[in-house]
Amino acid sequence: MSKITIEDALEYHRLKGKPGKVAVIPTKPMDTQRDLSLAYSPGVAHPVLEIEKDASLAYEYTSKGNMVAVVSNGTAILGLGDRGALASKPVMEGKGVLFKKFADVDVFDIEVNSHDPDEIIKVVAAISPTFGGINLEDIKAPECFYIEETLKGMLDIPVFHDDQHGTAIISSAALANSLEIVGKKHEDIRIVISGAGASAISCAELAIRWGVKRENIMLCDTRGVVYKGRTEGMNKYKERLAVEDKGHRTLADAVAGADVFYGLSVANVLSPEMVKTMADDPVIFAMANPDPEIRPELAKAARSDVIIATGRSDYANQVNNVLGFPFIFRGALDVRASAINEEMKFAASKALAALTKEDVPDSVLRAYGLESLKFGREYIIPTPLDPRVLLWESPAVAEMAMKTGVARKMIDIDEYREQLAYRQGKGEQVRYFFQNQARSSGGSKRLVFAEGEEPKVIRAAHQIKEEGIATPVLIGRPEIIQKTIEELGLPCCPEIMNPNDYARHEEYAHAYHELRERKGVTFPIARKRVRDVNILGLMMVKMGDADAFVSGLTFEYPDVIRPALRIHHTAPGAARAAGVYIMIVDDRVYLFTDATVNIDPSAEDLAEIACLAANFARTIELEPRVAFLSFSNFGSTPHPLSEKVAKAVQIVKERCPDFVYDGEMQADTAVVPEIVDERYPFSAVKDANVLVFPSLESANIAYKLLARLGKAKAIGPILLGMGAPVHVMQTGDEVSDIVQIASVAVMDAMSRGK
Repeated sequence: MSKITIEDALEYHRLKGKPGKVAVIPTKPMDTQRDLSLAYSPGVAHPVLEIEKDASLAYEYTSKGNMVAVVSNGTAILGLGDRGALASKPVMEGKGVLFKKFADVDVFDIEVNSHDPDEIIKVVAAISPTFGGINLEDIKAPECFYIEETLKGMLDIPVFHDDQHGTAIISSAALANSLEIVGKKHEDIRIVISGAGASAISCAELAIRWGVKRENIMLCDTRGVVYKGRTEGMNKYKERLAVEDKGHRTLADAVAGADVFYGLSVANVLSPEMVKTMADDPVIFAMANPDPEIRPELAKAARSDVIIATGRSDYANQVNNVLGFPFIFRGALDVRASAINEEMKFAASKALAALTKEDVPDSVLRAYGLESLKFGREYIIPTPLDPRVLLWESPAVAEMAMKTGVARKMIDIDEYREQLAYRQGKGEQVRYFFQNQARSSGGSKRLVFAEGEEPKVIRAAHQIKEEGIATPVLIGRPEIIQKTIEELGLPCCPEIMNPNDYARHEEYAHAYHELRERKGVTFPIARKRVRDVNILGLMMVKMGDADAFVSGLTFEYPDVIRPALRIHHTAPGAARAAGVYIMIVDDRVYLFTDATVNIDPSAEDLAEIACLAANFARTIELEPRVAFLSFSNFGSTPHPLSEKVAKAVQIVKERCPDFVYDGEMQADTAVVPEIVDERYPFSAVKDANVLVFPSLESANIAYKLLARLGKAKAIGPILLGMGAPVHVMQTGDEVSDIVQIASVAVMDAMSRGK
């Protein structure tokens, strides 16, 4: 990441359309007089009266259930200290952006111009009916403790001081993983904490909940070690962590022999010489921002066995509060929790620790410019941009809220996890649909991958097996696959098919020879070809040793589809195979066809392609509205090319008229209902969702432009009309794409079984 200058930061905040980082966006239509009447007077009176009778209905009729107040008085802004309430607003707006981006939680930032804790309490309590939760932020200790404790006793919604608990939750997860790596246990370690503010004390308390002994934690502030009997700079919160006087007075005294160092203070207070005095395999969390207590390169130079984390994004192991607060509030809000209790915080921490051990998605690797990332000394906590955190942490928090009795709404956790995925966009909803359909087979379908030695395929196979989508079979050399599995740190081994040595080689060769003997394939040639990974995989399906086949990550498209058609041909009743892409634009789903198989389809081909696409649309619960695309609208531009499309429409009328279709029509006519209403009211189709392109050229160009420039999500290609469940990946596909195509292949195999 390039260095951020002062001007970069200022320009980011004042430009980009509007000053600041947040805005209020309506969630209901406001386009007509009727809309206005419903939104305000007289319609708004009805929910008012209902809420007066039953306060819980505010969660049904208003945004309360998804609204959090981020409250600060600016007395402890980041590492900048007391800069005043107004100066804290950029930070509070930033919190609002993170809430929305990562967990779809809406925020009003509230800056309270007061240093009086009781006045802040009074303000927050007075505005609390607006919100489903209160996030206190950048309020100095010890006032922050008093404010949070008092508000928690007064209000029936969650109150959460992120500076305390956020850092504690993230760092505790990182500590649990670090100790597992070095082979130590919580109950045996000694921790030194530099800093005695809100986050330091909360980190200590949560570490104790994980199993660290209170007497093994030593707190250090600007006056040195916090010990029993000390009078200067003490308060009741520090007193809880004061140690018996053992002669330790300085940070250097405390650190000697310590297993863990938590830095929640200021830059450069931990020297390399101090690091050298720590116990074997020391764990250092230098979390001061923007400059840590010790830089990782200095710590590693002092000790080769050190595990180190910081709060910075330009080093590995970033302890970032964004891994906590958005997802904790998401889970708490969704069960209408009256509080965020200690058990919920502990559950969040355990969820993060567990997630770290899962295979890291390609989207995360790409975001950080990495080739690989796996559980170990350089990866002890998920990255802030990992989209899976929402699906792990929020359900853990919600489930614990229900178990501990603070939830006022009971939910099914499995359904809830799926609903959270839907918040990440329509693409996730479609992905879940495919995977849920595939899982219904119980993982019984055997899915063979031609490119079994590829790391992405191996990672996908692991996920497919773990999630019960299918039983993966990898074609490749066992020694290469096993080595890659070890390098990736995956726990289990999939089934492997060695193309150079398998029991049924001769049987496969005879079967392939019978299929292709009148195409010039002799038996010696057949014996050689059935070692080709694509032909072998396709023959496994033919011979009943697999239910579906996937290839194409490292092959050109024709290299997969040609042998597939030669071995399996097209499906009964289908004269042509075709390819379709699912295109997701915002919350809309379209099917683009044919973008992969038929270069210059005839009218008869277009009709067949349309029927295949319409049938597929129904399998994904999309009622087809098929538009045949051209440069002409219903004969407006006579030309052999547009006439071909018009002819295809007539053929469909004869062949498969059980879906809505029309054409020929231009692309904007097909997808903009107002054009049809105004100019072509006779059309059977408006707002089409299945778009039949007149040629592979036009379809391929359209889907790639929409994906690149229109930021649409493209899923596919999905093959239709094949004689067996054969599906093709694209070069450059990520693991999630491979899992998605695999799910489609399993669905295909299941439908043929029926």
